[in-house]
Amino acid sequence: MATFGNLTDRLADTFKNLRGKGKLSEADVDGTVREIRRALLDADVALEVVKAFTGRVRERALGHEVSGALNPAQQVVQIVNDELVTILGGEARRIQFAKNPPTVIMLAGLQGAGKTTLAGKLAKWLAADGHTPLLVAADLQRPNAVTQLQVVAEQAGAAVFAPEPGNGKGDPVKVSKQAMKYAKDKQHDVVIIDTAGRLGVDAELMKQAANIRKAVDPDEVLFVIDAMIGQDAVTTARAFQEGVDFTGVVLSKLDGDARGGAALSVASITGRPIMFASTGEGLDDFEPFHPDRMASRILDLGDILTLIEQAQKTFDEEETRKVAEKFATDSFTLDDFLQQMQQLKNMGSIKGMLGMLPGAKGMREQLDNFDESEITRTEAIIQSMTKQERTMPKLLNGSRRVRIARGSGTTVTEVNALVNRFEQASKMMKTVAKGGMPQIPGMGPIPGGHGGKSAKKNQKKKGSKSGNPAKRAAEDAARAEGVVAPSAPSGSGFGLGGSKPAAGGPSPEELESLQKFLGR
Repeated sequence: MATFGNLTDRLADTFKNLRGKGKLSEADVDGTVREIRRALLDADVALEVVKAFTGRVRERALGHEVSGALNPAQQVVQIVNDELVTILGGEARRIQFAKNPPTVIMLAGLQGAGKTTLAGKLAKWLAADGHTPLLVAADLQRPNAVTQLQVVAEQAGAAVFAPEPGNGKGDPVKVSKQAMKYAKDKQHDVVIIDTAGRLGVDAELMKQAANIRKAVDPDEVLFVIDAMIGQDAVTTARAFQEGVDFTGVVLSKLDGDARGGAALSVASITGRPIMFASTGEGLDDFEPFHPDRMASRILDLGDILTLIEQAQKTFDEEETRKVAEKFATDSFTLDDFLQQMQQLKNMGSIKGMLGMLPGAKGMREQLDNFDESEITRTEAIIQSMTKQERTMPKLLNGSRRVRIARGSGTTVTEVNALVNRFEQASKMMKTVAKGGMPQIPGMGPIPGGHGGKSAKKNQKKKGSKSGNPAKRAAEDAARAEGVVAPSAPSGSGFGLGGSKPAAGGPSPEELESLQKFLGR
């Protein structure tokens, strides 16, 4: 959700200043509200929406619910979250299906907002829910719009009705009427009409869209708006509401880098709910809009529910159980690893999924630098192996790894890294599957884990490693007496610097005892 990234950062920094305060003064609240106002205005949220929003936040923040709270800072965050949910529409709304099919859904919006691609996304989403959608090519103005819809329909696995070639030829109202009869004859229960757009709001666009609406009497009219449009979002939404009227809003290009806050204004200004959001270029990058979940994402509180829903749609429960059993019995292979990677890939953008985790703001730089193509390279490496090599990675000697690297278009170093990661992951997951605590590389055994025996074993073997027999005997004797010779500080588990020496160094008694042993 890159569109609201800057707004998320600004709000998180604002709330950080409230932490640690047992009580909030009126000056604290005013300062916080002022920063929230600046953050929203910088994000292109409409001025009238900002005024109403900050007014309600200030009123509630100075009320009893904050003054009587154990943690005032958290209570203010909760108030901002509640008010964000309100301006985003309050509750999620779903498509109202007709009692007698077909259900007619008309798409409206400016050219470039992503209506045609969205038609394919919506069709695929409906088909996955058991519907039989029909896409109607009623955009006969834009060059190659009909061809584009046909391509999108094929990718989505949906039927398309396109009797006219387009490119300025044909009557969109007539096509829409014919589509209704065609849908009934072919038993399509949903009709999605892709209408023409313009580079700007004009009378001809509104008249054509209004005529189509009168001709087919749609059950839903979805206004598709580009989340990166800026302050024009409000003007455009009002113009379409007056000229055509719509029942719901779809936000497209929510994965863009623009400030995008103007999209927050649409539901509040028009009184129409945001029903769907398009979060990428792929046909699967499409989801129902939940105001409460979007508010949580904006406030960096995460969106675990959407993440779980995506996982449930992608991962097979029976297969997941089998994989868990393979971990426990040490029979997990690279074939299984490949299958898990592909299921993860089918969930959508890895960046998008990680961005749904609470506190994702702290990983912003890592997320921006994350290379999605790494999964594709991993697939290529495993697919370049023989069946036997995938089952028994120990067979991968030097010559085999060179062959695999050439076959996958990667380097031997990348092949080695994949095999090492697989072996480490298998060991960790095997430990977890048996109820133990994994030993994370560089950190040592986790306290409370099943590492007692090995710890004792290492303790028994502990002794001086000096090559000088006299020095080794002296150090071992000192250790036996409970005196440890100072050693060079070692780095921490993550290589972030070593531990600090004890303050003041060894005591005089320890030095005297050590000198006695070294003098023997």
